[in-house]
Amino acid sequence: MKLSADLSAFAKRLGHRFETPELLVRAVTHSSMVSPHRDDNQRLEFLGDRVLGLVMAEALLNADPSAPEGLLAPRYNALVRREACADVARQIDLGAVLKLGRSEMKSGGRRKEALLADAMEAVIAAVYQDGGFDAARRVILAQWGGRISNVAADARDAKTALQEWAQARGETPPQYIEIARKGPDHQPEFTIEARLASGPTEQATAGSKRQAEQAAATALLKKVSA
Repeated sequence: MKLSADLSAFAKRLGHRFETPELLVRAVTHSSMVSPHRDDNQRLEFLGDRVLGLVMAEALLNADPSAPEGLLAPRYNALVRREACADVARQIDLGAVLKLGRSEMKSGGRRKEALLADAMEAVIAAVYQDGGFDAARRVILAQWGGRISNVAADARDAKTALQEWAQARGETPPQYIEIARKGPDHQPEFTIEARLASGPTEQATAGSKRQAEQAAATALLKKVSA
């Protein structure tokens, strides 16, 4: 089997030459395209999640040999969570080569964060099955790049940090209120307000509630810590 021109270009962006091209085709095939003659990428996604986790755990241990588990765990979570996988997928334009059913295409599937993240994990598994663990490690470390070396010394998410700030001062946990939602279902935009019982508030807008909450918490934590 020979890869199509778009998949060949994608493989170059990814940084891996496939000996078994069928693996890459399967990795970019969403379940909405399933037919008796075509497999989707869900099983590869399951495997890729584990391969990514092992590479990241090893990379973090090597990057900071003295870090305790309490610091390594949040750093690890920051690197393997859905948002990070989707960001890498966008970086190599994975959405452009996804094989989607008509309904998924109409609903903006090429831009959906969850779909991109899942496909990224499937691609990792395809590289692993095609070239082994060393090939998968090489691709992951290249594509995650500076994310590993720049991951915060304490990568606790902003909501956790803000809650700990409030509890240390005897306050109740912060509240997160949805102020507005705009845009179509496939590309929504949420505005969230983070509130402390003592009065300070901050708002943020993002493509998912989680991202908007994190951004609002970051802004509020910066305000009260100034």
